[in-house]
Amino acid sequence: MNRDLERLVRRAKERDPDAFTELMESQKYVLYKTARAILDNDEDAADAIQDTILTCWEKLDLLKENQFFRAWITKILINKCTDLLRMRKRVVYVEEYPEIPAKEEVSDAEWKELLAVLDEEHRLVVTLYYAQGFRTKEIARILGITDSAVRSRLARARERVKKYCQEAEAHERL
Repeated sequence: MNRDLERLVRRAKERDPDAFTELMESQKYVLYKTARAILDNDEDAADAIQDTILTCWEKLDLLKENQFFRAWITKILINKCTDLLRMRKRVVYVEEYPEIPAKEEVSDAEWKELLAVLDEEHRLVVTLYYAQGFRTKEIARILGITDSAVRSRLARARERVKKYCQEAEAHERL
């Protein structure tokens, strides 16, 4: 974690509202991408993010180690998204994925198209790995699963995306 972010976390823990606002601003893009990948619509993503920010403000003093802030807030967001899915009785299963290009290598439209082929579980792992840059061990900690389960989900998601791309390419040839 960079020093500026760690400094903001420390100041926010001291209940500095300006520092907290700046901290949330620095995280809004990755929070949105994660929530959007799980919930698949902007309104639900906005609700989950709003709930996450409120929970973060209320419970920031419970964060023991400032360097784990990103993982901590991501876990809160995932829990909020899961709560929204349960409330709306949506059940989505995520699968593993083949090698998916890093987010910077594809356009937003292409990224959304690739994520659309995956269920929630796989979209989440792919987003945390490729868009947010978490390592598999960090993802395992955030999701409460084993590192091998994360790697397995990534592999299955890569395979699904690869199959989708091959089918799309074959369809284009026709």
